Amino acid sequence: MASIGIIGGSGLDNPDILKDARDEVVATPYGELPSPVRRGTIAGHDICLVARHGREHTIPPSQVNSRAIIDTLKRLGCTAILSTTAVGSLREEIRRGDLVVLDQFIDFTRRRAVTFHESFAPHAPVHCPMAEPFDVDLRALLNASCLALGIPHHKTGTVVTIEGPRFSTRAESNMFRLFGADVINMSVAPECILANEAGIPYASVAMSTDYDCWKTDEAPVTWNDILAIFSQNARKVTDVIIRTIGAFGAA
Repeated sequence: MASIGIIGGSGLDNPDILKDARDEVVATPYGELPSPVRRGTIAGHDICLVARHGREHTIPPSQVNSRAIIDTLKRLGCTAILSTTAVGSLREEIRRGDLVVLDQFIDFTRRRAVTFHESFAPHAPVHCPMAEPFDVDLRALLNASCLALGIPHHKTGTVVTIEGPRFSTRAESNMFRLFGADVINMSVAPECILANEAGIPYASVAMSTDYDCWKTDEAPVTWNDILAIFSQNARKVTDVIIRTIGAFGAA
């Protein structure tokens, strides 16, 4: 059976979805994890779950130690990573509560460590391909799970990741729409980049919680808005993750 990493985002910081759950502290050369790894099983598969922002959501986006998270999952033998994230919608057709299986990202972060390769010595230069950053096979499993469960979803989507923790200005929100982004968040980059560098297939299912601030016919997003929508719809994401992991046995 496969070892699968789960990175839980906003609203899924401490989900009770593992059988025989236990905590494990893992040391990494990149510093501390936001919280201990929660280990257990789903559908017979070994699961390593990390709360991206800590179990009490105490770590701001810019301070998330993505290198420690990805390095830990690699050390624990994970052969795939599934992540969850809350996003703002930049498209009218992506409604609140809809899921989006991401296929591209635009990195608008500024302060984060975006590579494991701080030096090329003693090896040759390493430039990781990133044309298709999200694993095609994992994305297919996520989409199949959404379809089987009858959950409104979008098979593809480009996410723009901003530094945060502030939300966008309306000018920025409209710029990202012009860039072709479909949704916006504060977490997928550099997480996805680092997973690719580590050679671990990675996919992310996003839940739309708001319309950012580009829509002038309603109030701009607030943190309480995000939590309210995610709380109402969190079961959708956990059901998709559980069903997707179960499909690994049939692969």
